[in-house]
Amino acid sequence: MTRTGSVDRTAPTDRPESAPATAPGTGTRHPRRTAGALAAAAALLPALLATSACGGPADAAAAGRTELTVMTWAPSGTGATDRPGMTALAEAIGRELNSTGGLGGHKLRVLTCNEQNTADGVAACAQQAIDAHVVAVIGSYSQYGSDFMPALERAGIPYLGGYGLSSPEFSSPLSYPVAGGSPALIAGSGRQLVDAGCKSVALIRPDTRAGDTLVNYLSGALKPAGVKLTDVPAPEKSNNYTDYARRAIGDDRAGNCVISALGSEPTSNLLDPYRRLAPKHTQLASVIGSFQQSVVDATGGDAGPLRGAYATGWYPAESSPVWDALRKTARGFGTGQAMIDPSDPGVQTTWVAYEVFRQAAGRADKSKPLTARALTNVLDSGEPIETGGATPPLSWGLTNMLPSADSPRLVNTSVTFQQVQGGRLVEQRQGFVDVRWVLAGGKPPA
Repeated sequence: MTRTGSVDRTAPTDRPESAPATAPGTGTRHPRRTAGALAAAAALLPALLATSACGGPADAAAAGRTELTVMTWAPSGTGATDRPGMTALAEAIGRELNSTGGLGGHKLRVLTCNEQNTADGVAACAQQAIDAHVVAVIGSYSQYGSDFMPALERAGIPYLGGYGLSSPEFSSPLSYPVAGGSPALIAGSGRQLVDAGCKSVALIRPDTRAGDTLVNYLSGALKPAGVKLTDVPAPEKSNNYTDYARRAIGDDRAGNCVISALGSEPTSNLLDPYRRLAPKHTQLASVIGSFQQSVVDATGGDAGPLRGAYATGWYPAESSPVWDALRKTARGFGTGQAMIDPSDPGVQTTWVAYEVFRQAAGRADKSKPLTARALTNVLDSGEPIETGGATPPLSWGLTNMLPSADSPRLVNTSVTFQQVQGGRLVEQRQGFVDVRWVLAGGKPPA
């Protein structure tokens, strides 16, 4: 039986931090693409080694236990940022594992926490995890990494499979991200449109410093093909994006393409004026997280503005058999109190993170209790971990790090190309596309 903990806090006045690799519409900082960046990244390696080798209070208390405790947190009841499906899936996974004897013969206790989309809220969740001596925080969502990651580091608790909304998730030696955040998505979207024959691309993105960096990533993907880039900064929240849609469409000639890199709610608000403007030749594209299958359904499916739209994602399309096991778990062990949407990239991230946890736990020394330190030792070993086809094999060994001082932990630089066909998001190109060369500021492979 799983147990759920929740924490309510009042939202603070401080704004979320910037991040080097994030979901659409959130803070981001562009990695410095110079020789200095490589040197700085190399300088981080001793710290990475030193911190990842350390145990913490969680180890001392967990060593004598036969029950394994983990935590998943995400916001709920806050509005557009809500991700209740992530915690609901974590609980369902716990129930399923315990129904078949647990994990390696140990009962899995899954704690969940509502981080309220606030710094205070996630700090309280982190303290709850520390007090419960969890072996890991898994598959979680929060944009306040500066408020939870230092606490987890002091306790020696790994943060496995965060959604990628803050800088520490891609720099902390105890963070193990399973996806590449917005940099990978926007770089991948650029390459997808190059392959589609676009001659010019307009990027509708948040008018923030975070949005500024998306321009750099997209430019890096488009420039080798000589594709013109038009930057269309737009407010993060608006009920009327008509002027921005009109500017992006421009003269609506063949070869014109538009990418929306706004958040999910503003992208939905953008689609209505885009539909009214009715461009005849402009190709629409976006990134998963800005829209997903539920948005396609809500906007009319194949009769709506997303008909034929391209999409770049971290994982295979929701229709892929890769997610059959996720759907089975949601149907068989979900409680119905919170919807578990298999097309939600947050839910998919939680699934991938728990798959990594299960495999890593299985590789730990069976003669000793599974502790946070034992788990990090497995994750740091560099041995690839399969995720059932949801991602390429994942490894956080030193040779897998991205040559970036800001985001060395961004190890999964692969994306998928999808397209709306027949009202469904399906694979537009089979398999994964690696955009590491774009993120590292290099040249396309020959």
